Amino acid sequence: MPDVVELLQRLIRFDTVNPPGNERPAQEYLASLLEQAGFETTLAGRTAERPNLVARLEGHADGPALCLLSHVDTVLATPHEWTHDPWSGHVDDDGFLWGRGAIDMKSQTAAEVAAAVELASSGWRPAHGTLIVASVVDEETGGGEGAQWLCEHHPDLVRCDYLLNEGGGAVIPTSDGRRVYGVCIAEKGVFRFRLLTDGVAGHASIPRIGDNALTKMAPFLARLADRQPGFDITEGPRALLDGLGLTFEELQASDPRLALLVEPMLGVTLAPTRIAASDKENVIPSRAELLVDCRVPPGHGRETAERRIHEVLGGEGYRLEFVEEVVGNGSPAESPLMEAIAEWVAAEDPDAQVLPIIEPGFTDSRTFRAAFPDLVAYGWFPQRRQTFYDIWSLIHAADERIAVADLEWATRCFEDVTRRLLG
Repeated sequence: MPDVVELLQRLIRFDTVNPPGNERPAQEYLASLLEQAGFETTLAGRTAERPNLVARLEGHADGPALCLLSHVDTVLATPHEWTHDPWSGHVDDDGFLWGRGAIDMKSQTAAEVAAAVELASSGWRPAHGTLIVASVVDEETGGGEGAQWLCEHHPDLVRCDYLLNEGGGAVIPTSDGRRVYGVCIAEKGVFRFRLLTDGVAGHASIPRIGDNALTKMAPFLARLADRQPGFDITEGPRALLDGLGLTFEELQASDPRLALLVEPMLGVTLAPTRIAASDKENVIPSRAELLVDCRVPPGHGRETAERRIHEVLGGEGYRLEFVEEVVGNGSPAESPLMEAIAEWVAAEDPDAQVLPIIEPGFTDSRTFRAAFPDLVAYGWFPQRRQTFYDIWSLIHAADERIAVADLEWATRCFEDVTRRLLG
């Protein structure tokens, strides 16, 4: 079995910042490890420099296919902002491994590949079904070269019944001393829109000569700052609150930090991110445009988005143009895969709870669910030294790092859950 720490260090030292990505060297390295262990591997991509890796290990009999999914591209890093070189893979005296991708998400790539190689090289084969290891490219810019392209052009390579990917697993400590491990069962949809106000242009030296579209935007910005829409609670957040034994209002009162993270799971969210008006400093703008990032609960579409937008902004004084419409999706909270995860956690951390959560953003799981409607896909990478709160402050940030103990723990989890599910 490759040492998972050394494997992650090697992966971090491949600069796969996207754009441009240039993931081929990292993918070829992973393919060689999996081939030597007995996997059948395929490198396939839209462009030669950016292949997706799919490795398959067939079982002794027909059965379900489990896919261990990850992506090897990363966001950029600015070295002078870091304590250690972001492409060093440095391990410090406190047991943390540093580098871009240490959390998002070369750590999961390393853990999944190390677990798969250990299983295959030991002679293990699924009693029934197939183990698939898929390492894709281009997730950080939407997946057009990665998961989307792969599912559209080579669906038979990655068709599966169960899938584990990023998006959950870090322990969430609660104010009453409980430990909760969240399994991400769904991703929200994206319904970004432009809010437009209209006026009449004029010379800025005479402010009242025109009708300033920019000042008309002010009340709408104020409303967006003051409140969020009401809730449209779906299966995952409902099960989370039920498992905690609290209403959201009770959670706000007892554990405000956790409530801050749970609230976006419960309904539509609206966040203004860009504003534009006049192209010249001396012209009163006749049009102002505000871009709003709108996330919508899985399974809900434009109707829900518009209803909640009008709830916050009212129905007059602006025009609305959607610029992106992607419906989120999810998987059932109960499944054999969830049972395998819960059994593993019960053995490793008996006093902890396993509860479903949903991702306020999105992952490649959304693409796989859309391609394979019967798929059960979860976000799961267990960590207990670094909490949910620790991790979110490091994703896409300087000094990204992972606890080596958590990396090794997750590797054991992927090996054990695979055995439990495939026999």
